Amino acid sequence: MQQHIDPTEEALVAALAAVHTQECGQAPTDEEIAAMLAAASMHQSGQAPTDEEIAALTVAVLAYEAETLAAQRTQKSLEIVVDGQRYARYPVRTHIITDADKLSDIFTTYLKPLAQPGDILFISEKVVACTQSRAIPMKDIHPRPLAVFLSKFVTKTPYGIGLGIPETMEMALRECGTPQILFAAFISVIGKLLGKRGWFYHIAGDKARAIDGPCDYTIPPYNTYVVLGPSDPDQAARIGAEAAGHPVAVVDINDLGGNILGTSDPGMDRELLVRILADNPLGQGSEQTPCGIIRKIH
Repeated sequence: MQQHIDPTEEALVAALAAVHTQECGQAPTDEEIAAMLAAASMHQSGQAPTDEEIAALTVAVLAYEAETLAAQRTQKSLEIVVDGQRYARYPVRTHIITDADKLSDIFTTYLKPLAQPGDILFISEKVVACTQSRAIPMKDIHPRPLAVFLSKFVTKTPYGIGLGIPETMEMALRECGTPQILFAAFISVIGKLLGKRGWFYHIAGDKARAIDGPCDYTIPPYNTYVVLGPSDPDQAARIGAEAAGHPVAVVDINDLGGNILGTSDPGMDRELLVRILADNPLGQGSEQTPCGIIRKIH
């Protein structure tokens, strides 16, 4: 944050009440959070708070949650050392993003109020894709026999379904083209014979790698959707940077590894960003933290 705000005891109580509501499975609305903060301010001063006071307290609560409770939810360290430099990674919780949301609003609402000079903002490619209407209901996908056949040979992991079901494989065939997926499958077989893994996605490319389907931990309504990779992730990153005033990366990170799909500035070091985010600080489960902040610690 560009101005440090120490939340009052009452504001922290309101923040914890909001987090408790969220942990029970339903995030509070903006009006509910504002009402809790207003009540806290009135309890302390006996007067109704101004809009500026509510805004300041809201920023304080967002910072308090991002810097403490997010770490507890993900069970991961907020800090990492890369090439001797310490970085903090702050996951930021949002409401459930859909195609009714504007990408720029996510940055102005959740990230801009918390960012400091020198910060890099990052956002999951899944959220970007959802704002672009690239989340497809499973019931609307009718896999061809080839998709059913190929999906049987995909290695399934606890960290994401990938192309391991006919619906996601069907979307890969549509997104990448049948010849490319068949060639990637052929190369993958050769790789497995040589004891090598990952060759399929090297050939199929980022579009195939970014496709994912529902898992046990997928938050509704996306537990019945296939989510494609984002369209033009570099442009999406530029939209975020313009809205927030900070450099932005669109990331595809999970507990098995990661990839930077887009950056607001072509000069950003993608390999360094992957290393900073290597342990997936946003989490892989139901944390509902699809974006975050990278900050150098001096």
